[in-house]
Amino acid sequence: MLKTPAGRRTMAGWWAALGWAPGPRLQDALETGTRVFNALLNEVRLRRLDGVVVLDRGLACQLALREARGLPRGILLPWLQRALPAPDVVAHFELPVEVALRRVAARGTDVETRSGLAALESGYRKLPDYASFTPIDADRPADAIVEDLLALTCGETLASCTRRPPGRTEETADRAF
Repeated sequence: MLKTPAGRRTMAGWWAALGWAPGPRLQDALETGTRVFNALLNEVRLRRLDGVVVLDRGLACQLALREARGLPRGILLPWLQRALPAPDVVAHFELPVEVALRRVAARGTDVETRSGLAALESGYRKLPDYASFTPIDADRPADAIVEDLLALTCGETLASCTRRPPGRTEETADRAF
C-alpha cells in the first residue's frame, strides 16, 4: 500500500498554528507540488514491486480538489495522468456527507465542513474519467468494503484471494498476497 498525499492535513495544522492561511491558488500550488512529488516517488517504488499494489489517493484527488475550489485543471496534472501508467482499477468510496462529517469528527485529526465535503464530492463527479471509477459504498461494515476491494483486485472474494495455488507452501502463500 502506497500513499499519495498532498499534505493538506499537515499544512492545515501549520496554517492554524500561524493564524494565517494562504489563498486558494498558493495552497493548491503547495499541495499539488507535494502530491506530484509523492506520485512520482510511488512510480519509482512501483517498479520494484510485484503483485497487487494499492495507491491511496492520486492525481485525480488533486483535480477534484481544484474543481471543489473553483480552480482550473491546469496543464501539469492532466499531462501527468496521461504520461504515467494508468491504474487497472480506481475505486471511489462513496459516503453521505453527514456520515463523512461524523467520521472526521470521531477521527479528530482534521476538520472538514459540510460545504467543503459536498464540493469535493461534486468535484470528483465532474472529473472526465469519473465514469470509469468503480463506486464502493463506504457506509457499510469494513469487512463488506474489503470484500468489494478484493473482488476488484482478485476478481472474486476473500476466500479466492487467500486460496493457495497448487505447489505453494503456507510460507510462500503468506508472502504472495
